[in-house]
Amino acid sequence: KKKVIEFNVSCLHKKHISIQRQLAELEKLADLNEGEFTLAVSQNTDLHVTDEKKPCPLCPEEKFKACYGHKLHRHLQNLHWKISVEFEGYRMCICHLPCRLVKPNLVGDQTFSKMGAHYHCIICSATIARRTDMIGHINRHVNKGETESRFITAPAPKSSHEVLKESDTDVQVLPNYSTPQKTDSYFNPKMKLNRQLIFCALAVLAEERKPIECLDAFGATGIMGLQWAKHLRSSVKVTINDCNENSVTMIQENCHLNKMKVKLNAKEEDNDEALGGGEQNTDTIEVTKMDANVIMHMRSFDFIHLDPFGTSVNYLDSAFRNVRNLGIVSLTSTDISSLYAKAQHVALRHYGCNIVRTEYYKELAARIVIAAVARAAARCNKGIEVLLAVALEHFVLVVVRVLRGPSPADDSAKKVRYLIHCQWCEERIFQKESNMVEENPYQQLPCDCHGSMPGKTAVVLGPLWSGALFNTGFLRRMLFEAVQYGLDETQPLLKTLVCEAECTTLKNFSTHKECGVYIKTPDTSAESCVLHGKRKNNEVVRNAAKRQKSDNSAEHPAFYYNIHRHSIKGMNMPKLNKFLNYLSEAGYRVSRTHFDPMGVRTNAPLAQFKTILVKYSTPTYTGGQAEGPLHLTEDVHMGDQVPAAADGKAGDAEFLEDDKSGDTATMFTNDCPTHCAAD
Repeated sequence: KKKVIEFNVSCLHKKHISIQRQLAELEKLADLNEGEFTLAVSQNTDLHVTDEKKPCPLCPEEKFKACYGHKLHRHLQNLHWKISVEFEGYRMCICHLPCRLVKPNLVGDQTFSKMGAHYHCIICSATIARRTDMIGHINRHVNKGETESRFITAPAPKSSHEVLKESDTDVQVLPNYSTPQKTDSYFNPKMKLNRQLIFCALAVLAEERKPIECLDAFGATGIMGLQWAKHLRSSVKVTINDCNENSVTMIQENCHLNKMKVKLNAKEEDNDEALGGGEQNTDTIEVTKMDANVIMHMRSFDFIHLDPFGTSVNYLDSAFRNVRNLGIVSLTSTDISSLYAKAQHVALRHYGCNIVRTEYYKELAARIVIAAVARAAARCNKGIEVLLAVALEHFVLVVVRVLRGPSPADDSAKKVRYLIHCQWCEERIFQKESNMVEENPYQQLPCDCHGSMPGKTAVVLGPLWSGALFNTGFLRRMLFEAVQYGLDETQPLLKTLVCEAECTTLKNFSTHKECGVYIKTPDTSAESCVLHGKRKNNEVVRNAAKRQKSDNSAEHPAFYYNIHRHSIKGMNMPKLNKFLNYLSEAGYRVSRTHFDPMGVRTNAPLAQFKTILVKYSTPTYTGGQAEGPLHLTEDVHMGDQVPAAADGKAGDAEFLEDDKSGDTATMFTNDCPTHCAAD
């Protein structure tokens, strides 16, 4: 009996008997349990009988009686081994022993305690009934880094940290690092482009004034702050903050991994942790553990980056409270379900904005975020100048410069307006700046859908930011920094943004570095705008000059049109680059946009956009029936240039009078099918 007790204690100290590496070990336990049974019960037992019949080591006697070896092998394999849970070479088999009691059942005056099947966790002492729950339980241990068992007296397993490298910066990450719900330290490799854009913006600010204090309010692994300190060095004083204890510990480890000094408290400047090996490195990173709102209320910074999980509206008031004048605030919003109009009620709750799904939904999302930023800055008597707005598949990035004073705050607040959107043709226009109630707000739309269609055809969206989304000078300097630091993945996007900010094509693009401390987008004159494009005659030049005089500023046109959404059924559209040239020849400003690969940003009204698109489209069927529309299109192409329409309905009328033949062919092709048009 003493031997049996000592054996049981040693087994419990190591691991439960249901946790084994191989099926043969379970069969050996059956022989051992039989020997213990014969020693404990009686020494007069027939040993020949006990050798032939063996009990199951994981089932009580009333559930599974002792049987011969081949039946026991089949029982252990089918009932215990096949439905086991594997972890690091061990199998946690299902156990039917009285280790876990289920709730008792009352039948009359008697109480029955039923034994439940369960699993024993190899890491902790938990007993779990279902196999799926056991798998989830083990995964939670792994995500937290708890892989060392309390029961196995073996050397500790290797560290579960994985080392990733990005932009010459090494970071340790936990398993499931790309799933924020399952790990304390979140790292998303798909956000590399976002991190590079923010680095370029910080590098431009570091050229203006040195040194600058910058804050990464949500550090996670600390990858962004480490890249700032490693490449910009003495130009920046980096502070990485996170409210999670495990994330702060990992940030410190990553700082040592990249040979950076760590300053845990701003007041203790002399108590820096020394580097190993006697290496001298002046790069110091301050790591703090507090709420992001608290640190932004307590200290002032020149550069603040907000990248929470989801919306960032809860941190805007704190960010603009103490940010220095001419400083930069950048924020990354990942709540794309609400910003991209998939969860419209969430957008109304977070941003106070009414939106619907449109063809320009990505730019709409960027203007929603900027409107929230402008209102938050105005509450702190600060204005903003938008330097960059990017909306891609996974995030919306906004970078703004802070302008202190009530006058810039008033100017920024006036640029937050409502948008009138036609649901039939998707034409859109911002409401006029007026406090008076208009009798017919449909008159502001360039289209005539309300007069020709029944019912209400337009909706009011917003409030949205109605100003510019880009600063050309700042983007050019960001491109220069991207070339200087070898950020090849960011350069194509920055070139597209520069062309979009200037509303020009890539053919007329030139890279140069602009000098100066603070560059604001200047007003472009009519002559400079005309020189960017190719002009064939003086009449088109005069039309473009008239259009530029009507515009108070040279800001890029608001919103864009998708060429596929406005194509005509049965017609082949021209190539996108050729279509941009056609619009440019007609006297309109035109460029591509990063929001949509098939989008065209232009100041042409939708009616002229469709007219030029139809004019240069060819029929799908090139047979004999399609010769009529094809010759009409060629005649229009060989005729006069399409004049630039003036703003408003008067300009639309002039455009239709100047090109009657082309418009007639267009209306005929739209209203009739291909075979009717040929007749």
